Amino acid sequence: QVQLAESGGGLVQAGGSLRLSCVASGGTFGDYAIGWFRQATGKEREFVVAISGGGGATSHADSVKARFTISRDNAKNMVYLQMNNLKPEDTAVYYCAAKPRWAPVRLASLYDYWGQGTQVTVSS
Repeated sequence: QVQLAESGGGLVQAGGSLRLSCVASGGTFGDYAIGWFRQATGKEREFVVAISGGGGATSHADSVKARFTISRDNAKNMVYLQMNNLKPEDTAVYYCAAKPRWAPVRLASLYDYWGQGTQVTVSS
């Protein structure tokens, strides 16, 4: 059983930056790929970015490529999402999730464990 907890959300102006963190407990952290998803009000949850268990592979949604960077520190059981040049359309609750295999990474239904989410609001 893996427990995940996100932090780092908040209110930022368009063009600004935020760094989200996801801390894990339970299980062997390096055995899990970690994905970030987001859900805006009234919309479906969507894939943002993911990183493999060892950190050697990443996958980004086209909408965030070149703006968002995912990284992990397995010694600290942490995954980070650096978000730069934020846009109002990035406003959503952001969730981190864990799955035991790398591919495929974009389907939320394949992730076994989820955090509670952290709100990111980008003002124009």
